[in-house]
Amino acid sequence: MKNYYFTSESVTEGHPDKVADLISDSILDECLKQDKESRVAVETFLAGNTVTIAGQITSTARLKIGDLVREVIKEIGYDNEKTDIDYRTCKIQAEITKQSPDIAMGVDVGGAGDQGIIYGYADSETEEYMPYAALMAQKLAKRLTDVRKLNEVQGLRPDGKTQVTVEYEDDKPKRIETILISTQHLECVKLEELKEQIIEKVIKQVIPENMMDENTKIYINPTGRFVIGGPLGDTGLTGRKIIVDTYGGYARHGGGAFSGKDASKVDRSAAYMLRHIAKNLVANGYAKKCEIQIAYAIGMKEPISICINTFGTSSKSEEELVKLVKEKFDLTPAGIIEYLKLKEPIYTRTTNYGHFGKNDLPWEKIIKM
Repeated sequence: MKNYYFTSESVTEGHPDKVADLISDSILDECLKQDKESRVAVETFLAGNTVTIAGQITSTARLKIGDLVREVIKEIGYDNEKTDIDYRTCKIQAEITKQSPDIAMGVDVGGAGDQGIIYGYADSETEEYMPYAALMAQKLAKRLTDVRKLNEVQGLRPDGKTQVTVEYEDDKPKRIETILISTQHLECVKLEELKEQIIEKVIKQVIPENMMDENTKIYINPTGRFVIGGPLGDTGLTGRKIIVDTYGGYARHGGGAFSGKDASKVDRSAAYMLRHIAKNLVANGYAKKCEIQIAYAIGMKEPISICINTFGTSSKSEEELVKLVKEKFDLTPAGIIEYLKLKEPIYTRTTNYGHFGKNDLPWEKIIKM
């Protein structure tokens, strides 16, 4: 029996890095709403009450970036520059240019927008084909946001983090060892009351009762105070939460982040495609666990390598699985974009609580293989 502990984390939509991600993805979606051929690669940086956006956009879309940024921050719930950021008074500055013609030269003919190594993963630990610790951390973060917005727990502010440690026995989740939640709050909130409410309204609503026992440790705001948060407590930057976005550290991650990039960037589109393929290899019974790596060269259509690892859980050889994948799927950037319909403005739906495991996204669809 192989016993070990594994920990994954997540963050709420008010975490400064996730505010940055959502602003970048909102700009991308707005471009795609107006022009499906938009090329977008934008990053957002937040510090205190200032938002800076920089990058490249080639599009016919007419953007009101200031209005868009303020609406995103307002929707998240930030309205106080003394404790985090205020959508009404924050300073917004943008440095936007067009895509380099050197890059466009390769993308225009259907090649990859950059070189890159990309990974996809799935396993049979959960109904969502996601690692258990990562899924629980994401669900806790989502629930923490929900109780704040529904005012089920009073005095919460938008910034927050979750962390879950799972005990595995023979490579299967046995029980939860530790739950950690840190949540921003108003100064008037009493910590003991907050702890009680978080346990009742968040943890017990998410974590299955049979996965906790008398030895499960629960930590809530272990420093005792979390009033200053958001971009005032820590800077925010697009693409800095890549493990939160994917598999919670349970599988490897490629060289690039997702948010703010259109689908010509294989960092994003190929990662979605490989998740789709890995999930379907598991869902169709070819393996209990599957990780796929693929590599591209800038301007080239076909991937230059494909590697599949099933960790000894498949009756087929990995060479056979690679052959099956090549016969079944078009892995050119254009083929991926067409197959997953990635010119649609769907990207703000991906930003928070993981890009994978949400059944309403096209790469999560289960097909017959």
